[in-house]
Amino acid sequence: MHVLVVHNRYASAQPSGENKVVDQEVELLRAGGHRVGLFERRSDDIGAMSLLGKVAVPLRVPWNPAVRTELAARLRAERPDVVHVHNVFPLLSPAVLAACADAGVPAVATLHNYTQICPPGTLQRDGRPCTECVGSSVPLPAVRHGCYRDSRLATVPLAVSMSANRRRWWSGVERFLCISAAQRDVLVRAGMPAERLAVKHNFVPDPDARRTDDGEHVLYLGRLAEAKGVRLLMAAWDEITAGGGVGVPLVIAGTGPLEAEVTAWAAGRDDVRYVGLYDTAECQKAIARSVAVVAPSTWLEAFGLVVVEAMAAGVPVVAAGHGAFVELVEDGVTGLLHRPGESASLASCLRRITAEPATNRELGRTARLRYEQGFSPAVGLERLVEEYRTAIAVRSERTRGGDSRASRGDGNST
Repeated sequence: MHVLVVHNRYASAQPSGENKVVDQEVELLRAGGHRVGLFERRSDDIGAMSLLGKVAVPLRVPWNPAVRTELAARLRAERPDVVHVHNVFPLLSPAVLAACADAGVPAVATLHNYTQICPPGTLQRDGRPCTECVGSSVPLPAVRHGCYRDSRLATVPLAVSMSANRRRWWSGVERFLCISAAQRDVLVRAGMPAERLAVKHNFVPDPDARRTDDGEHVLYLGRLAEAKGVRLLMAAWDEITAGGGVGVPLVIAGTGPLEAEVTAWAAGRDDVRYVGLYDTAECQKAIARSVAVVAPSTWLEAFGLVVVEAMAAGVPVVAAGHGAFVELVEDGVTGLLHRPGESASLASCLRRITAEPATNRELGRTARLRYEQGFSPAVGLERLVEEYRTAIAVRSERTRGGDSRASRGDGNST
């Protein structure tokens, strides 16, 4: 199969699970014998643009005609079987869908977040769940609250794009790949076409390092942001420390807007280590040395890559009991779920998972089995190719139906 992957890469200064997923899927497809091309833009390139170029970026978020022309020409020249769209913000825009229609190539889109129904894609505002824009054709609340980067001006292009391109997305994509059932449920309730929404979990490569002993620390690995539950974790760990600790330190790896706060909080403590940003190999080693990995997100995660990475290494997880975490972590079987947003519940789960090594080892073994059955590369490749074939078949059937209606004279000229 010939696949063209379309992706606007996030800035390299911040860790991006989405960039990682795209790279891993490309590698997986190529290893499986498929031909994969890339049509990319990089947010890093914005910094090198002229002042005029930078000013033009927000104007092209809703629609970039040059991208449509360039991609359509490439599609006609290469004739891939399917186009797989990931992120189009800010340099590509939904014009990529028009290019697919121009060239008659079916499109599949992975929904890594909630940008179809929420301009910033988080369904969260001020650290709390927010659905004010869900179901609205014009997401004015997002602009009023400045939901993207706390800026009304920065939110406007996203809101305009969401409003202007809603129908194009919902009719121009043959298959939307939701990365969890929890995400799909939210999107269906928001009015997205259920028949086009399929669940395809992200896969995780089998790690080089797996846990071989009881572990030496509790690990938080991810973006240092409010939505990821970092402040909640700090509060829970302070409760644990006040009660005598759990015998192992907390290691925090990552970077983000709360980095200065985390650095100050960890300074001078024996029970906390802030280690900055790890590369992939360091992440795998840190996970494999963990008693448990903690994922206390306060927003409704659409997936949870670090959860599955922990399971792949045979390490149990303590995660917030909402969003995709509920389907990834079986409470008491592959890890523990705490009550979302409650530091006392998180502290209690961390005490439990570190207190009984034998139980912890059993949780880790079961977590590894869950990974093998649902999130391994073999499973990921099979499901990905299956969705491509479905999209191609649906597009072919739709095209034949259109030709048939036209020949009968009952087509619609619109």
